[in-house]
Amino acid sequence: MDYIVLDMEWNQPWPGSPSSKKVLPVAIRGEIIQIGAVRVTEGREVADEFQVLIKPKYYRHLNRRVSKLTGIKESRLRDEGVPFPEAMEQFRAWCGEDIIFLTWGFDDIGILRENLRLFGLAEDWTERWFNAQMIFNAQTDGATAQKALKTAMEIFGIEATRPAHDALGDAYHTALICARLDLDKGTREYAQALKSHENGFHGAQIPGCIARKVFYDYADKRAALSAMAGEENECPLCKKRMLGSRWFAQPGHRYMDLATCPEHGKFLIRVRLSEQPDGLVRVSRLTYEATSEAAQAYARRAEKADPEDQIPNRRRRRRRNASGEGKAVAE
Repeated sequence: MDYIVLDMEWNQPWPGSPSSKKVLPVAIRGEIIQIGAVRVTEGREVADEFQVLIKPKYYRHLNRRVSKLTGIKESRLRDEGVPFPEAMEQFRAWCGEDIIFLTWGFDDIGILRENLRLFGLAEDWTERWFNAQMIFNAQTDGATAQKALKTAMEIFGIEATRPAHDALGDAYHTALICARLDLDKGTREYAQALKSHENGFHGAQIPGCIARKVFYDYADKRAALSAMAGEENECPLCKKRMLGSRWFAQPGHRYMDLATCPEHGKFLIRVRLSEQPDGLVRVSRLTYEATSEAAQAYARRAEKADPEDQIPNRRRRRRRNASGEGKAVAE
């Protein structure tokens, strides 16, 4: 049995672009453009590597943020990229049969499955996977917050020798971390580590999550929360404006609100705020069914919340960028 440490890069359409308006047969958060993977043996030795560039079929024009972050250009994908089904055939052949996937985060396997579904390909071979962040936390400081790959490398004294935000580079550095973990113990105790993580509400996609989206360029926290309760507070089903109530603050710059659609009822909204390099505010927003485990947990917490932790929903204008537009990118 081998561990396959997987990392991917994917493209997202720019809001308002023709690609963003395409109706796809399967909803995806992004179209994969690069896969990097490194094999870690059962004896925790870093072994062979795999990398492939994928020529996008649906989101053909690269989002400039994605291109800037990864360094990948459209011309390179045209010249070196292969169609997604061919890339999957190569990847599965390289992986072999008896494997467990390890990722640094919760998104990669979900994105992979969405893309497999989009192309009508089997996805059952991706069922055995673990978020190595959870194993790392459980076997180091016991924290519930997700750590950046760079932070984990610094804790283990691992020097970066590959480029960041490159699928193979990130997979290689993750493999070096995984090789220092007790992976057998980590996978056996994963359920408890994941439960601790979810109880801390630090970003695990708890069952019931039906929509994810990232927004950029808000002037401050209040502007961001006002937009989330106002113009961006759309029903995930009909896209009509929902009515919010009050935000409840949670640890780690996180907030929650129970919003109501006149037609489809209540939805739990979870947001996490983070500062961009330019000082503006980025918002990661998740929408949950009102009957989900997350909504019930938040409802219990809201009942015990101090009134001072409640932030009224007030509409404010979004800070505009140089082109006069606020920005939101689907994740």
